This record gives sequence, structure tokens and C-alpha cells, in this order.
Amino acid sequence: MQNTLRLSLLVWLLLALAVRNPAQRATGTLDVSAHIAPTGAKLEPVRQFTFYVLTKSYADVCKEIAEQFPLADRDAFVGELKISPELKDWLKKKAIIDLTAPETDKLISPDDVMNVPEFFSAYLRSNGGGVTHGLPVPKYKDSDKESNPAKYEKLRQEYLAALKRFITGNPTTILGMETELAGVNPESKWDKALREHNQKIAQLAPELAQTKYLVAKGDTDLEGHLAFSGLTAGNYWVTTLDTDATAGDRHLLWDVPVTVQAGTAAHLELSNINGTGLNAAHP
Repeated sequence: MQNTLRLSLLVWLLLALAVRNPAQRATGTLDVSAHIAPTGAKLEPVRQFTFYVLTKSYADVCKEIAEQFPLADRDAFVGELKISPELKDWLKKKAIIDLTAPETDKLISPDDVMNVPEFFSAYLRSNGGGVTHGLPVPKYKDSDKESNPAKYEKLRQEYLAALKRFITGNPTTILGMETELAGVNPESKWDKALREHNQKIAQLAPELAQTKYLVAKGDTDLEGHLAFSGLTAGNYWVTTLDTDATAGDRHLLWDVPVTVQAGTAAHLELSNINGTGLNAAHP
């Protein structure tokens, strides 16, 4: 009877080990070491700082949020602006969003000045008032528009033709007119839309990362070390999400891939080399 009991107990133990061992063999550990070297200084450990192990890179998590809340297409954005159709077409064709940028005036041709109302007005403001010698002066009067429309239109067309010849012969008079385009410049509105888009990503990405892709998280010790155990074998990313680690003048984020193999310990060194500067990570 005792032998039977012992045999049953041995069989039970063997079965338990058979069930438990595959699970043990299918997991591994991950040792993380994080250090930052400030400019002109020695490496410093990243102390008591939280790192996250994700099944998806944090950069791709941000892209996922961006796809859920897409930034308006730039052409569609331009199409909604309260400017002339001619200026809308010019902005789309030139892929320009900042009309006051220093090089913008070099993209404006004499035909553009004559055909885009905002450019026409800006050119006259920039060159009028005796600033530019030889600039044609209109001879038609607004009063003629009602009392003598034929005369008005004839003199107007003569003025426009003379002005175009002048601009074509003096293309440098276009230079500097971008300073007169601030009132119709869409750059600030576009920057606001871009800023709100990035704020939405910054608000939602950390939450999505931790609720959908988080495997483990932990804090480094005073030496900058951290260990994760019991990780299922596979590919992961060790990330700081959107929180930067600092040392002196250095502000770094990490989002580094690592592979964990069953029954072994993976080692990951985080440093300036595989970190991303805060300004580069947050446009």
C-alpha cells in the first residue's frame, strides 16, 4: 500500500514538473543599464527612473494615435483659408505655407504679382510712395468707372501692361515684398493646427502604450540598473515613453528594441548612443 502511494506521489510530481518546466523554459529575463554622459563629463547612472517594456515601439504607438486623429491635409487646409482662389492655387503649387519666409519672394514671378491679388497689393505697398524710381502710376480715376467705363478700362489695362513690363524688366523690385504679406500669411494657423495635433498625440500615446502594449515596468536603482524577469520569449521595446531622463545638459528619451530568449538573460545598455535628444523626439 505504501509503495503504491509512493509511486502515485512520484508520478504526480513528475507530471507537475512536466507541466511547469515548459512555462519556465519559455521565459527569460532582461537586465537594463542606463547611463547618460553630459557634455564634457563622465557617465552618470540614470537613477530611480521608470522604464517600460512594450510589445510595440513607442514611436509606432504615437503613429497609431496620429492615424486615429489625422492632421488635416495641407491642401485641404489651404482650401479652407479666407484668401483669394489665386493665392490658394499658388500655395498648393509651390507647397508653401509661410509667405513671410526670407526666400519666399524668390519664388514669386512677375506673372504671379499680376495675377494673385494679395501679391499685387503687397508689391505696390512695398514699392509705392516714391520708394521705387520709375514705377508706373495709374492714370485712371475711380470716378471714371461709373461716368466713363470705357475710358476707365482702357487706362486701367494700359497701366497693368506698363506695370507688368516694369516688373519683368526690374525683377529685383519683387524682393522684400514678403514683409507685406503678414496679413494673409497662413503659417500661424498651420502651426496652431500642428501644435494641437502633436498635443493630442502627447496626451493619448502614453495611455495607449500602458493599457494595450505594456508588459512590465520598473524603476532603476541608484546605479542605473533594472531587471525584468519572467518575460515571455519574444521581441520588445524598452522605452521611457514621453518622459526624458536628464544629466547635466543632456535630455534623452529611449525607445530601444530588444529580444528576450527563453531560459537566458538579455542585457541592454542604454546611453547617449541609442538615446534620442528631447528636441528631436518632439518636433
